[in-house]
Amino acid sequence: MSLVNNVLICDPIDDIGISILSKKGLKITNNPKITTEDLLKEVGKYEIIIVRSRTKITKQVIEAAKNVKIIARVGVGLDNIDTEEANKRQISVLNSPEAAMNSVSELVIGFMINLSRKILLADAETKKGNWIKNELNGTELRGKYLGIIGVGSIGRNLGRLARSLRMNLIGYDPVPIDREFVKEVGMIITDLQTLVESSDFISCHVPSLPETKNMFNDKFFAKMKSSAYFINTSRGDVVDEDALYDALLNHRIAGAALDVFQKEPTTNNRLIQLPNIICSPHIGAQTKEAQELASNIIAEKIIQKLLEEKENMM
Repeated sequence: MSLVNNVLICDPIDDIGISILSKKGLKITNNPKITTEDLLKEVGKYEIIIVRSRTKITKQVIEAAKNVKIIARVGVGLDNIDTEEANKRQISVLNSPEAAMNSVSELVIGFMINLSRKILLADAETKKGNWIKNELNGTELRGKYLGIIGVGSIGRNLGRLARSLRMNLIGYDPVPIDREFVKEVGMIITDLQTLVESSDFISCHVPSLPETKNMFNDKFFAKMKSSAYFINTSRGDVVDEDALYDALLNHRIAGAALDVFQKEPTTNNRLIQLPNIICSPHIGAQTKEAQELASNIIAEKIIQKLLEEKENMM
C-alpha cells in the first residue's frame, strides 16, 4: 500500500529508514543541517517531521507546522520536542527507545571497568613513558553492588550484562519493575535512599522531567559511599553538576562517568578536567547497530501510524 506524505528529515539518520519510507511512496526531503530559521519557513509544507537530538521542535515550530501529523525522534528521549503542544494539536509523537538498549548498556559497563581499573590513566601515563604499575591498584566488578535507578528497557539490559559479570543488583523505580526480570537476575528492589547508601556503582536511567531536574544533588552524593562511583548516560539536566564537582573534588565519592551534560557541548571545564571523572560526548546510542535499528524502528512506526489513520478514515 502506497502512502503519499511529505517527510522532512532535520538531522542525520541512517539510510535504512529513508529507504523504508521511500519504498512506501513517501516523499522525502533530507535536510540534516536545516537551521531553526529555515525550519520555521519550511515546516508548513510537511506532514511528517523526523529529528534526532540536534533539532528542537519548539512551540513556535509546531505552530508553524500547519499540516504536520507526526513528529518522530530517532532516539530515546523527547526533551527536544514540545510534546505538550504537540498533544494539544493532536500530533502524534514517536520515538525509538528500544534501539539504544544495548549500546547504552555496554557503554555503562565500559565506564565501570574504566573507573574501577583506571584504564584511561594507565594508558595516558604509559604513553608518556611513566611506569606507574604500583599506583594502579584497582577493584573487580565481581561481587560489587550496582544500583540501577530507572529499570526500564536500558536498565534491565544493563542488569543482565552486569549479572553476567557476577555483580549484585539493586533497583529503584517509581514505576513497578517487571517481576520476571527481578526473578531472573535476583535484583533487590528497594527505596532510593537504601540503594544510594548500599551501592558500589550507581547508574541512572531517568527521563528529563520537571521532577527529575537536579535529582542527583548534594543530598544524593552525601549519601553515597566514599568508595562508590556515579554514572549518568540518561539526560544531563538530572544532575546538579556543581554538586557533583564538589563531591568529586573533596573525594566524598570515588569517581564518576558522564555521557550527558546540562549544556551540550559542555563548557563545564572545571568538572570535566577533574582526574576522577570520565567523560564522553553523548555517545550512548552512537553505534552503527543502534543507529541502523533506531532509523528502522522509527520508519516502521511511522508507516504503522499512517496505515492506522488510513484505516480509520475508511
